[in-house]
Amino acid sequence: MTQPEQAAGFEKLLGMEHIELTADRVELACEITPDLLQPYGIAHGGLHCSLVETAASYGAAIWFHGRGQVVGVANHTNFLRAARTGRLKVVAIPIHRGRTQQLWQVDITDDTGRAVARGEVRLANIASADALARPESPGAPETAPGS
Repeated sequence: MTQPEQAAGFEKLLGMEHIELTADRVELACEITPDLLQPYGIAHGGLHCSLVETAASYGAAIWFHGRGQVVGVANHTNFLRAARTGRLKVVAIPIHRGRTQQLWQVDITDDTGRAVARGEVRLANIASADALARPESPGAPETAPGS
């Protein structure tokens, strides 16, 4: 996938824009709107985590295409500077791509180029995500006892 696609679903809800989608680099953008602010008037940390996860997942999936699917297993996002308005630029690059997992670094900057957040996402390369979040067998409980 080298041509940007129109964002849909959760990405559309957040206002994500696809700028570049390749196996070696992903660039997204997002305008900070009032709906994306936390109570103190700054961009919600969940927005940064979502941008980091999405960018890494696109790159990982494009690279692994044809061999299976990828799922995030760890997202570590550091918040470096508060942002209240403007456009966020998100750039993801691979750090490691192996047989069973990938690690991507993602940088988020504001419209003046200042660092806002940096994250790393570890993704598992799997044959199929179809069985995830489904009961293991017919009649199996959806949740563990006591949860």
